[in-house]
Amino acid sequence: MALPPDAKVTTEILWKATLIFVPIDAVFVSILAWRIDTKAFRSLKRTLIVTTAIFWFAMWMVMTSGLFWDSVYHYVFPAWARWFIPPVYGLLFGGVAWVFWHLALRIPGRSVVNYCLLGGLWGALTHMWAISRGILDKPPMLQGASPVAAVVFPVFEFMLYWCITVSVAFLVQRLVASTKGR
Repeated sequence: MALPPDAKVTTEILWKATLIFVPIDAVFVSILAWRIDTKAFRSLKRTLIVTTAIFWFAMWMVMTSGLFWDSVYHYVFPAWARWFIPPVYGLLFGGVAWVFWHLALRIPGRSVVNYCLLGGLWGALTHMWAISRGILDKPPMLQGASPVAAVVFPVFEFMLYWCITVSVAFLVQRLVASTKGR
């Protein structure tokens, strides 16, 4: 499946999407902060790293499939990298999850909130890197989009993804604990 050749991501779309993600993230992070205290977050380490690695492997399988490869990613990655990216990025993001898990426990405040905020920062950093590789200049789909919007939007996009991985890890851990308790 491929996107229509005239599909266009505009600055307006990025800002509107940001305005949609901000309240979703605020609610999601608040719920996680209410449900997952520092002790529970500390116990998530392995499950969270594995969940994150699997999530990003799957995400990049979708991104490098026919859906976005032809319209976006082949402009900035060599052809040989198409099926190399998902496992490498899965491992990379799993490693980032490990680093962020450690940092989140050391930064003052709720660990799970810190972790999700760090995930948002990672989104901005990865998109700055993508912009430096020409992601806004080369693919016709993204030409003309504002670099500022393209860096701000992923803060909230990635916060959502990190909320999802924390939630899945928390649920998996609870499920495993409940099956052991039977």
